[in-house]
Amino acid sequence: MNRQPPVLEVKGLTTQFTGRKKAVTVVDQVDFTVQKGETLGIVGESGCGKSVTSLSIMRLLGKNGKVVAGSVLFEGRDTLQLEEREMRSIRGNRLAMIFQEPMTSLNPVLTIGRQIGEVLKLHTSLGQEERKRRAIELIAQVGIPRAGEIYGEYPHRLSGGMRQRVMIAMAMACQPQLLIADEPTTALDVTIQAQMLGLMRDMRQETGMSVMLITHDLGVVAEMCDRVLVMYAGQVIEAADVRTLLRSPKHPYTMGLIRSVPHNARGEKRLYAIAGNVPSPGEWPAGCRFAPRCPEAMPICQQQNPELMKMTDGSACRCWLHEAEAAAVGRESS
Repeated sequence: MNRQPPVLEVKGLTTQFTGRKKAVTVVDQVDFTVQKGETLGIVGESGCGKSVTSLSIMRLLGKNGKVVAGSVLFEGRDTLQLEEREMRSIRGNRLAMIFQEPMTSLNPVLTIGRQIGEVLKLHTSLGQEERKRRAIELIAQVGIPRAGEIYGEYPHRLSGGMRQRVMIAMAMACQPQLLIADEPTTALDVTIQAQMLGLMRDMRQETGMSVMLITHDLGVVAEMCDRVLVMYAGQVIEAADVRTLLRSPKHPYTMGLIRSVPHNARGEKRLYAIAGNVPSPGEWPAGCRFAPRCPEAMPICQQQNPELMKMTDGSACRCWLHEAEAAAVGRESS
């Protein structure tokens, strides 16, 4: 059976930011794909490179950020090689993004209807009245009551959950092939969070779009994702389908993330926490980047950073503990 090509294929993505003294690598040789209709989760602590990966794909890094290596193939075209005019025709149209904080992403001096309408004006041939009608439909579609009234409101008049719904409406305005959602439920209460995730899941099922979901919440990953990438210090350190990752994680960092999730059934009096902090870009250790925090660290971990190795269950892991298993997989495939 012929498998469809991925909607998104990222190869060797390396992103740097220029500071006062030198350029610092923030995302380092990241590879992954997103298939049509699937949800790929990207997890890790703050500072691991998740959001910068998404901004690199969208080409929204700002003047100090630059992709210095790799390719981003969206529907077969390398977006990193496109002229800015061509990229604008794709961004917000076939490739859309929900940003982490809607209050800073929405323009405070423009009404909700005007902002959704701008997306439709840029990417469709709808007239002014048609754009207004479509914008009100989108507001209602994302579950906001009194859509006609909300059309004329300003962002500061809406709650956080409603602003996030507006961001989804803007992202969905042109029925994108890939939706990148960067921490879409951060700072929302659990009820609104559940509504937001249900809305995204329903829209994916209705339109067949792919989703790249960036989050630190493994509960969200379990509910929403088909496959998961775990990032640490700018690199992918584990990749697997969601059931494999949650049931039998390979990397000590992934194990620590899962163990950190509160679980009433365990009867624990204190929450587990991974010792130490994520190293800052430019201060990554010479060997495995997780080694200073790893309870399983060996001498080789201090000296050499492992490659991302294929495992027998189809997952991939960047850890010396699994070198023998990876070697066996290599022998079988050769």
